[in-house]
Amino acid sequence: MQRIERYRYFKKHKGFIISLLVVFFFFLILPVTRFDDPTSTILNDNKGNLLAAKIASDGQWRFPECDSVPEKFSTSIRLFEDEYFNYHPGINPFSLFRALKQNIREGEIVSGGSTITMQVVRISRKGKSRTIGEKLIEILLSLKLEMVRSKEEIMKLYVSNAPFGGNVVGMDAASWRYYGRPASSLSWGEAATLAVLPNAPSLIYPGKNQRRLIEKRNRLLDKLKEKGYMDQTSCELASAETLPLRPEPLPRITPHLLDRAVKDGYEGKKLVTSIRKDLQNQVNQLAEQKIQILRQNEIHNLAILVIDVQTRKVITYLGNTHSKNENSGEQVDVITAPRSSGSILKPFLYASMLEEGEILPHTLIPDIPTHISNYAPKNFDRTYSGAVPAGQMLVRSLNVPAVRMLQNYGVEKFYSRLQKLGFSTVNRGPDNYGLTLILGGAEVTLWDLVKVYAGMAATLNHFDAYDYLYDPQEYREPSWLADTDDRGKKNPDKNHLKKSGIFSSAPIWNTFNTLTDLKRPVEEGLWEFYSSSRKIAWKTGTSFGFRDAWAVGVTPQYAVGVWVGNADGEGRPGLTGLNAAAPVLFDVFGLLPAGEWFQAPYDEMIDLVVCHESGFRAGPDCETTDTLEVPLKGVKVRTCPYHVRVHLNKEQTFQVNSSCYPVADMVEKKWFVLPPAMAWYFKKQNPQYRDLPPLDPACRTGSGKLMELIYPKETKQIFIPRNLDGTLSSLVFEVAHSVPGTAVYWHLDDAYLGETIRFHQMELRPGPGWHTLILIDASGNILEKRFEVVEIRK
Repeated sequence: MQRIERYRYFKKHKGFIISLLVVFFFFLILPVTRFDDPTSTILNDNKGNLLAAKIASDGQWRFPECDSVPEKFSTSIRLFEDEYFNYHPGINPFSLFRALKQNIREGEIVSGGSTITMQVVRISRKGKSRTIGEKLIEILLSLKLEMVRSKEEIMKLYVSNAPFGGNVVGMDAASWRYYGRPASSLSWGEAATLAVLPNAPSLIYPGKNQRRLIEKRNRLLDKLKEKGYMDQTSCELASAETLPLRPEPLPRITPHLLDRAVKDGYEGKKLVTSIRKDLQNQVNQLAEQKIQILRQNEIHNLAILVIDVQTRKVITYLGNTHSKNENSGEQVDVITAPRSSGSILKPFLYASMLEEGEILPHTLIPDIPTHISNYAPKNFDRTYSGAVPAGQMLVRSLNVPAVRMLQNYGVEKFYSRLQKLGFSTVNRGPDNYGLTLILGGAEVTLWDLVKVYAGMAATLNHFDAYDYLYDPQEYREPSWLADTDDRGKKNPDKNHLKKSGIFSSAPIWNTFNTLTDLKRPVEEGLWEFYSSSRKIAWKTGTSFGFRDAWAVGVTPQYAVGVWVGNADGEGRPGLTGLNAAAPVLFDVFGLLPAGEWFQAPYDEMIDLVVCHESGFRAGPDCETTDTLEVPLKGVKVRTCPYHVRVHLNKEQTFQVNSSCYPVADMVEKKWFVLPPAMAWYFKKQNPQYRDLPPLDPACRTGSGKLMELIYPKETKQIFIPRNLDGTLSSLVFEVAHSVPGTAVYWHLDDAYLGETIRFHQMELRPGPGWHTLILIDASGNILEKRFEVVEIRK
């Protein structure tokens, strides 16, 4: 029975039901209004303030869809364009009827009667011709848009895509181009000015038809007053506001970070970064002041990166300084550009050797002329100290000791550790770099450098918090986006932690404390006398040819990196890390809040007794010792090899032995003895160093001398002819030693020439005049010869 009733009902209303189904199907197949236009790339700081923007690919300043519409602007738009927007279903029949009457009366289309919803549809259809058919399509699409979108969403679509004059599209772009601030901070007068622009954007906008624009704005302000949105005084003040004369350039506070965002696949996006705008502006201003001075020496580029150690967020990103010179290379983002490392990697070698128990903080390292397979490193000042504590290698940034340390540690091992730390551009293999790896043979980026220092600082910070365990992601990539994982603010899962890290905490602590001893630039010279001055672990680097000047510093709170130079690689005299980059580094730290220094990781350290003079573990013959807090593996370091017990005669002028001197009369002494070459240079800078007395001649076995010159012999004058090319001929000096295999160290006029072991010959080219040849064997015996070179003239 019910089936029959339903059938009769359907038959009676069939036409109506079919009509409804047709309409429903029609609405289903109607497209949803969308906007696929390219948008500008927008960078905001961590509080939402605009840092930089890049114009859309179609040449329009069109920001991505806004998150919300400020009340003043929304109200102004509604009262000017569509007063009943909140009440109609997408079309306003009264407005359409009124527009139809006007168009018939005028004989042409002078009014469209469009609602805001209909305008959204029309804008999305890219300016289709204004015909009755097109109007019907707009009506249908508007009805559907109202069905699938809220009024708030439709308003956002409109204000984000409406034209505002010239190549300015959308409320956000218009607010920044015309008023230089976000729409949320616009006054009633400014909001009203922008609200009237989409009505005729090609005819009226700031800079064009100003009088008509003022009239339209003021009429809207009067309407706002009539509707109760403002009082008489506010209306008068808003009407008195002047109009912007032209669109203004958008902020370019972080232009290189903007370019990086585009390269990283964020083109057309609105991004909230971790940049602190106030600090970024201060750093930009500081960099501009510094580069003005540096340009006097034809140095044109400077980059600064600041990372928050706790969150691993980038808070300042200055990829390069601005220049009016098109050839200055200002477009290069130096933060990500590989540059020669200079000496900037030395702290990682120092920490690596501490980590593995190969050195202690003050272990003596040879600093003498060095030749290794045709590689002859030189110190920056071309001098030698004979022997220096390992820590002084860092403090004075000495090249020769660093190369010797790398040779002992192993290039392969050091290369592997740099890879684990995340130096992405150190990638050519250890054999390709060789020992030059420690002196600028590799290229690094400022990004990687500051990242690693931040990771080391975080390792120390987390030592107690992680119960002496290590986060394997401690050296992770920093982020310049605000909405990425903030693992620095919370402890990771204990299951994620490991028993060891790339660096343990103790070697990092020793390294950082050593780096606080570096001599600061002149203007920072008295820093330690001010109680407000903070401790900073810092290091500089200078590449070969004075092309790159580096400075990097770290505290428990911040890691800062500075690069100074020319992007095209041109070197300049005086372009050093200490003179050019370090002053900038300390000025940047001066802009940052101060904090406490690192806590010592005592559970990873031991108190070790070390030899005061050699820095090795104290042996039985070390007379003066110190107690240092060192990494646990410091016990692996050998005992002092330089302190020996010697037997002297009563006068302590000769070494003696029982074969030549009464045992009862011998004086036993503990003596600090360096190898001859090290001693030769060491005593020049250390007057307290005492040479070991020579062996008493009566105690020497065999006949004759230990060393004897074969050439030149007795003569004091050596006659040298000139070669055909005009150069003086060379001389081959030769010496004999009574003990086979003994090393002999050669010096000419206080300059170290090298060593010989089995065959003691050395080719020399001394110029005309008097010279002094000094030979020292491994036991400290000395043979000296003074001679004169006389040129044979034809």
